[in-house]
Amino acid sequence: MTKQTNYDVVIVGGGHNGLVSACYLAKAGLSVAVLERNSAIGGATRSKQVFSGLDARLSVYSYLVSLFPGKIVNDLSLNLKLRSRETASWTPVVDAEGRRRDLLIRNNDPGANLAAFREFCGHDQDYRGCQHLEEMQQQLASLVWPGLTQPLLTRQEMKSRLPSDATAAWQALIEEPIGRVIEREIQDDAVRGLVLTDARIGVSVHPHEESLLQNRCFLYHVIGNGTGEWRVPVGGMGTLVNQLTTAAVDAGAELLTGAEVCGIEPGPKYCTIRYTTDEQEFCVDGRFVLSNASADVLDGFMGQDQSETQDGVEGAGFKINMLLKRLPRLRATRTSAASAFAGTVHLNEGYQQQIEAYEQTLTGTLPSRPPGEIYCHTLTDDSILSSDLREQGFHTITLFGLDMPYRLFAEDNGGLRGRATGSFLAGINEYLDEPIEDCLATDANGDLCVEAKSAVDLESELRLPRGNIFHGDLTWPFTDDPDRAGTWGVETNHANIFLCGSSAARGGAVSGIPGHNAAMKVLDLTTGSISS
Repeated sequence: MTKQTNYDVVIVGGGHNGLVSACYLAKAGLSVAVLERNSAIGGATRSKQVFSGLDARLSVYSYLVSLFPGKIVNDLSLNLKLRSRETASWTPVVDAEGRRRDLLIRNNDPGANLAAFREFCGHDQDYRGCQHLEEMQQQLASLVWPGLTQPLLTRQEMKSRLPSDATAAWQALIEEPIGRVIEREIQDDAVRGLVLTDARIGVSVHPHEESLLQNRCFLYHVIGNGTGEWRVPVGGMGTLVNQLTTAAVDAGAELLTGAEVCGIEPGPKYCTIRYTTDEQEFCVDGRFVLSNASADVLDGFMGQDQSETQDGVEGAGFKINMLLKRLPRLRATRTSAASAFAGTVHLNEGYQQQIEAYEQTLTGTLPSRPPGEIYCHTLTDDSILSSDLREQGFHTITLFGLDMPYRLFAEDNGGLRGRATGSFLAGINEYLDEPIEDCLATDANGDLCVEAKSAVDLESELRLPRGNIFHGDLTWPFTDDPDRAGTWGVETNHANIFLCGSSAARGGAVSGIPGHNAAMKVLDLTTGSISS
């Protein structure tokens, strides 16, 4: 149980967003308790030794960082090191005639990239199209990014702040389906697919979906820190958790693990939070409650109907963690394995391939050639491996699979997980000169070092609603509700209960933004001024 029974703030869930809130609020002098049901702090951002007998600490659930603002790093005096990858992406394809070609895009090397596009496409047009799209992304990022840690603007207020030369970008990326601008700007199917993946990570959706969920997903994948670059956290994702944990404890926050919240009773002055530890139930009161858990889980804690928040919410991602004893040899390419795997490898993610995979899921079947992408953390940062494994040439590989909706795994998760894993490994092998299985390390039990997680597993392990990594549909960075203008986007129906996780407006991914905004909401109420 906690050291005391009454706090200014009780935070439900010790993921990175809850820790960000705890740091800000404890540094402001408020008493803070964090209740985490698992035995370790960190939620989806923790690292752990996955494979028995092998000293490799993998970022199990999340792996790259783009959306974590420098503002939070500076405010909390974090020593977070993010390293750029030499390679942005590698896209191998096999055409209908069996011919192989591949596109290697490097970070910060426009000359080499232009030449690569010319060879891959046979012309400059798609390179120019990608450049135009990137210009539009940066125009919106310069407007949207700074506002994510400020109170919400209405759509019209944000649009009115656009410079005149950015109105086309707003129309293309916010007002009409992302598929239209991709098809206008780019001709090659593989290059179209490369761009489209940013609109479909974690969501199974058509590029012309009228809801524009794909546009919202795309936007959050390309605006991070104004550039959209996804960087490698040195030491793994757990390093961020460790630094936030240290900062929170040093500021006076109390972190309690193995504390599973089982009920919240709202009150006008204090809320009572019930939790269990070692099968014993305890209670603690808080002037404010922040929920790092999803909105539907919060509703359940308060005995409310969860059907409305769960309706339509479905995760569609699939994660495979692997440890290799060596990098595999690539098939028929001048690109080295070290260059290819250092960036994001796009596998079976052509534009039409993604549409076909999506349409197959609508019939209730797994895609025959599921789209997915992989990257190797250790080619950019090998500090997550022991010196012995480094010397032997070991590497970690992470695969994120698309179009694996929760509903397909609900009845037979174990069986379907195995089938999906086999399909993804077969997809990798299409582009290798040797099976990936031959390169996998074996653990202390003699088993191949492969760990797969479906959306059902993510729900079970992290309480993500139906395995949705964003807790629900991503929101726009503005509000269409004039009554929410000027709010922080964390409010609930209770004046002292707020969302500090991905269910908040502008939540999703490893960003800390909801945690920051929930803390600012509390500080507004306790100090009477906006503390941004």
